Amino acid sequence: MKNIALIIGMGLAAVCCLSPSACALDHARDLNWPQWRGPQATGIAPQGNPPVEWSETRHVQWKVTLPGRGTSTPIVWEQQVFILTAIPTGRKVAVQPAAVPAGPNAHMVDPASEAQRFTVMALDRATGRTLWQQTACERVPYEGYHRDHGYASASPITDGKRLLACFGSNGLFCYDLTGRLLWQKDLGRQRTRYGYGEASSPALQGHTVVILWDHEGEDFILALDVRDGKELWRQQRDEPTGWSTPLIIEHEGRWQVVANGTKKVRSYDLSTGQLLWECAGQTLNAIPSPVAGQGLVFVTSGYQGHAVYALRPGGHGDIAGTPDVAWFRRKNTPYVPSPLLYGDLLYLLSGNNAALSILTAATGHPLVDAQRLEGIQGVYASPVGAADRVYLVGRDGGAVVLRKTGSLEVLARNRLDDGFDASPAIAGNQLFLRGRRSLYCLSTAPTQEPKP
Repeated sequence: MKNIALIIGMGLAAVCCLSPSACALDHARDLNWPQWRGPQATGIAPQGNPPVEWSETRHVQWKVTLPGRGTSTPIVWEQQVFILTAIPTGRKVAVQPAAVPAGPNAHMVDPASEAQRFTVMALDRATGRTLWQQTACERVPYEGYHRDHGYASASPITDGKRLLACFGSNGLFCYDLTGRLLWQKDLGRQRTRYGYGEASSPALQGHTVVILWDHEGEDFILALDVRDGKELWRQQRDEPTGWSTPLIIEHEGRWQVVANGTKKVRSYDLSTGQLLWECAGQTLNAIPSPVAGQGLVFVTSGYQGHAVYALRPGGHGDIAGTPDVAWFRRKNTPYVPSPLLYGDLLYLLSGNNAALSILTAATGHPLVDAQRLEGIQGVYASPVGAADRVYLVGRDGGAVVLRKTGSLEVLARNRLDDGFDASPAIAGNQLFLRGRRSLYCLSTAPTQEPKP
């Protein structure tokens, strides 16, 4: 059996650190939530211990109203919480006929009709007070968005020195952690399926930041130097619109980038962009991000079909139908939410519904198969985990906390006065929930009066 060490996201050491400074950085990442899907890109906070129960009057350390709109996950580094939003300026423009989508889903799309202020915010982790706020750019977006979506759906990412904020067609921006702009880059224009908008977040390892650009035009995957924004490599792709965030892993000493896609899942060498392996089998509108662990990469999709594949990352070329496909399943997989990999268990929602499956990661054997979760209605947010607990939040403001087992052992059902489409973030004893109106910091620390 191959000896596989998967080191996720921004360089977390799965077995050991090579230097004291590397160990310190790895420990710092585990204490924070530096990127979409957390420090290990699995949805887990290894050092987290947030509250199990909460309400508007219980365990709310602070609650602040956010300007504008966004569904990106907040990230946390030390004493700062970073969040992206798009703020309408009031400056209206005439909608061009070509910008109005046609077809059966046209009623779900708001065309671009108003200039937006694309904004990066840093909040004080202890109080929610705004520390700094920068306008990345102000412009009329190139196209509209799905009404559940908005113009700030990609999550920021940090390496503890720099903060990357991607607004897709409106640019990629790199700041230091005091809000000083270091560089910016125009990535081009996306034309998304049905005019649904953009959502893929950057991935970062060492000095390399990776951007996935799948749309209805010319697709590519791009690597930039995080220090100055210079292009390192670019590979063309052939995919319809996708909204997945790429995953960076290490396998047998080689870093690779795994990118989900409707036609194929593909893996690229991080240093050169060379295609390493690929596998077909996903559904249309690939949204969930891959997760990795237990010697496997798990890739899912769930629109007009269902697919979850467990792939061995050491293959070459087309691995479909080979032993590098450890197992696959075509039942009850998520449309929008990404999977949660917690130890040897894989948690999957079904579609956008509050129906949860729990699979053994090694074999795909279902321990729970699309069992309904009482207490939440509709789910876009991805599940997260900490302290042997699994947290799921709904679009209706409900939340369910489960014990990490092979069954649905409910520890609590909670509710807040907001709806949640953004995925939660966990750092230490704090749980951050971005609602449609407010950002909540829920904590096991002594509470203070919530801010209006």
